Amino acid sequence: MSPVNLQELLDKQDFCDAPAVVAGLSAARVRSVTTRGAVRVSPDSCLRIASLTKVFTCTALVKTMRDNSISLGTPVIELLPDLASDWRADVRLTVEQILGQVSGLRESVDSTALAPLGDGPHALQEAARLVVGTGNEHEPGTRWSYYNGNYILAGAVLAALSGTSYEKALEKTLLGPWNLSRTSFDAPRDATTGWDGPTELPLLGYPRSRRPSGGLWSSVPDLLAVGEGLLADRALLDDISRARTTPDDPMVYGLGWALGPSGQMYLNGRLPGYRAAMLLIPDKDYVSVVVTNQQHALRATARVLSDMQQPLTNDDVATAIDRFAA
Repeated sequence: MSPVNLQELLDKQDFCDAPAVVAGLSAARVRSVTTRGAVRVSPDSCLRIASLTKVFTCTALVKTMRDNSISLGTPVIELLPDLASDWRADVRLTVEQILGQVSGLRESVDSTALAPLGDGPHALQEAARLVVGTGNEHEPGTRWSYYNGNYILAGAVLAALSGTSYEKALEKTLLGPWNLSRTSFDAPRDATTGWDGPTELPLLGYPRSRRPSGGLWSSVPDLLAVGEGLLADRALLDDISRARTTPDDPMVYGLGWALGPSGQMYLNGRLPGYRAAMLLIPDKDYVSVVVTNQQHALRATARVLSDMQQPLTNDDVATAIDRFAA
């Protein structure tokens, strides 16, 4: 691969006056990280990563199930028996189907419905109860649709299998073993604040009931480390990167990742004040990440991520990353 000038790629794009942009790539575990913006930001700065949190939830759950010799085809109700009395979803619904966003669940549990649950220790369990209590709109496995309720269930399963909270299970399974010291649900002291256009936004917490789908703070080096960890565990990566969608679905999707024309794995995330996107190319031992604290900067973020990988694939995936459902 010819050298990619990250600074040049960043400087070519209009990031809507983003105060901070951090981009990084890892090619055969050789890393390069660069920054841009008017505020002082370092390669190790922490920003909200929004739906990139799903990578962590998915990786930790698939790894935990493998380590306990539990099939991804196991029905979710068997792993969450405490929810059986309120279960209105299809009892055949599997872990593989919720991680692959092909659950067919009725998508009626949103942030408004979850707000009354608060941030107590049972918030995630009660959120999962609401999700399965709405029933199915489609038969599991027949239709792809991006729904955060699937990852609420995934987080509840991870907690149940680990016998602890979702947060502690993630720390035990992934954050600790993979040395992800800059990744947390608590804002670090040096957290980079988000912007909506010209307006700086206050630092707010993220409800425990929704954390498995989008609550983490992280840094580009930690995100690169997650990608490197997946690339190093080929069995885990093969499970995650195998398509679970049908030709009639609007995109090709594995477990937690959209899949590109040359085997790319990509996704983006958004929260008020932040945009983040990430891309892996398994066959090239390649990981790339762009994060920014300007919520209107997804188009530029997607363009940089696409331009970074294009020398390897000849694919322009900027539009696909920009339009991704997150």
